[in-house]
Amino acid sequence: MAKSLVIVESPAKAKTIEKFLGKRNYIVKASVGHVIDLPKSKLGVDIDKDYEPQYITIRGKGPVLKEIRTEAKKAKRIYLATDPDREGEAISWHLANALNIDKNEACRIEFNEITKNAIKSAIKTPRKINHDLVDAQQARRVLDRLVGYKISPLLWQKIRRGLSAGRVQSVATKMIKDREVEINAFQPEEYWSLILQVQNMQKEKFEVKFQSDHLGNKDIKSEDEINIIINKIKDKQLMITEVKQGEKKRNPSLPFTTSTLQQEASNKLGYSTKKTMSLAQQLYEGIELGKEGSVGLVTYIRTDSTRISEEASQHVAQYITEKIGEHYLQKSTIVKKGKKSVQDAHEAIRPTDVTRSPDVMKPYLKKDQYKLYKLIWERFVASRMEPALFDTLSITLDVEGVTFKANGSRLRFEGFLKVYSLASRSEDTDLPVLNKDELTSIVEIDPKQHFTQPPPRYTEASLVRAMEEQGIGRPSTYSPTIATILSRGYVEREGRNLLPTELGILVTGILEDFFSQIIDVHFSAELENQLDEIEEGKKGWKSLIEDFYPSFEEMLKVAEEHIEEIHLVEESDEICDQCDAPMVIKHGRYGKFLACSSYPDCTFTKPIVHKIDVKCPKCEDGEIVERKSKKGRLFYGCSGFPSCRFVSWAKPINEKCPQCNEILAHKKTKKSEKITCTNSECKYERLIEDENEK
Repeated sequence: MAKSLVIVESPAKAKTIEKFLGKRNYIVKASVGHVIDLPKSKLGVDIDKDYEPQYITIRGKGPVLKEIRTEAKKAKRIYLATDPDREGEAISWHLANALNIDKNEACRIEFNEITKNAIKSAIKTPRKINHDLVDAQQARRVLDRLVGYKISPLLWQKIRRGLSAGRVQSVATKMIKDREVEINAFQPEEYWSLILQVQNMQKEKFEVKFQSDHLGNKDIKSEDEINIIINKIKDKQLMITEVKQGEKKRNPSLPFTTSTLQQEASNKLGYSTKKTMSLAQQLYEGIELGKEGSVGLVTYIRTDSTRISEEASQHVAQYITEKIGEHYLQKSTIVKKGKKSVQDAHEAIRPTDVTRSPDVMKPYLKKDQYKLYKLIWERFVASRMEPALFDTLSITLDVEGVTFKANGSRLRFEGFLKVYSLASRSEDTDLPVLNKDELTSIVEIDPKQHFTQPPPRYTEASLVRAMEEQGIGRPSTYSPTIATILSRGYVEREGRNLLPTELGILVTGILEDFFSQIIDVHFSAELENQLDEIEEGKKGWKSLIEDFYPSFEEMLKVAEEHIEEIHLVEESDEICDQCDAPMVIKHGRYGKFLACSSYPDCTFTKPIVHKIDVKCPKCEDGEIVERKSKKGRLFYGCSGFPSCRFVSWAKPINEKCPQCNEILAHKKTKKSEKITCTNSECKYERLIEDENEK
């Protein structure tokens, strides 16, 4: 008896789906992504023939396609079950052409989650391939190919081989470079804060913060200004002029989109966007749950929508009522107005079955899978829970026309905070019972000098947020874009921050000079809108290319004529270990390195070592140098490696521990900076005070 053939993208997904459908009537095969695409070795777009793409079978995918064709010939019916997005639609279209499936045949199935009900429901409701979706993907693919394959050879010619330019990656690099320029140009401005510790008649102490001076000014900009205020109020009593009691609500966040998941996983779990998407893909495709077999635990992970289905909404409401408490269930759904750019093609990222709580799933998940699943599950359940409620108390005090304020709050009802363990929480701030017209006396005056800070460097999380806000790229592009600019050496990590490299600044400068339109944020955002119009059938895909290419071709001609050749070679003070010739600094794919100037007669190279002027505490002969782990994380080790294996994640300093006499190190965390002992058995540490506050 002939079976039906179901074609998916990944082997993991194939295994899960075959279990749901049964091997008796179905065979499930994986294409392992695209099988047909533009060639890597040439442009693959015929500019003279209406920008016709020249698709070929991807090298190495011949056996996969042959196996699928063999099964297709025997199958009574073929279902194309690739991912439910533009890319997935294009893969199905290529497969349909390769298998000679009639274009009017209802062969395409899609599902938002890999569960038994979702798969069986999809099989019952196949549809025709959506050519508008395919065209939107073709437009993006062809345009990105034209940009990448036309500009990149110019960079090879003028700078060095191996460089690349891309429509989205170049914009992301420019954003990081522009932020660095902004930081370097920043001029700090002085300002002061003033906190008083006061006490009421019952000797109960509390803090109050400066609000405004006797002239109504809310900012203190100099030491002279703060001294005037201090002289005006010292030895005086403050009168309470206003006591306000109130209530504050804190609403839960909406369920995750791709962007917000990447941001939260970065901020709360420290995951890179690449790691987050890899783990999320595993949770989506299927996890082995003992006797139950492989089951997809979360819905489709590439989405810009916060919408959830009515069925999922009912299930989570029932779960909250039964497991957490009816009074925790949100009485009315919180709705936020979606952005114009949101496609809303899929639901938000959520658990496929809310009863599979993190604790229930923990035995089946690896540590990192568990953490991400817990984050997704908690965010989803919390989104349907009541807001957290706080009782608030606001006190205004006056002395000689200078006003101060004190605010207190206490959690009255935890609401969604009962479930969302990673939500940021503020501790209760209690104030004593205070009354209007009551007098308080000053116990301590604490003035502090500050300086305004430059904008922070981008992290992966903040870059994703900025790209989303400005309409650059789509959910599926954020992670690969960041991975690309890091791997190309245009951007590097310093801790969690992203910094432009010299190479990134150089390439971006060239693109700004000659291809300003391509790396313009507004152009990229408008292009995404046009791709959406193609998807909606409002615009032909080739018209987008026709509008773009003529002006792009002019830019190329100007660039070819005017870009000057740049030699990425710098002199150094180092001497070659093999031939005693001077060494030069060159740029490679993985950054700078030292190479012998006598090349090709001498091919000796070595990495550039950054010393930090600290002697190795272990061997005392070597020096501490900066190194990078395989994952790009900065650490510190002995220059005598491998004979000396001293290492430290924190930066060692020229100071010995007062408790054990081992070397100390400067350790930075998100919340503080500390001096800690490198001896793991010694617990000595001290906070680094802000130099401006000393």
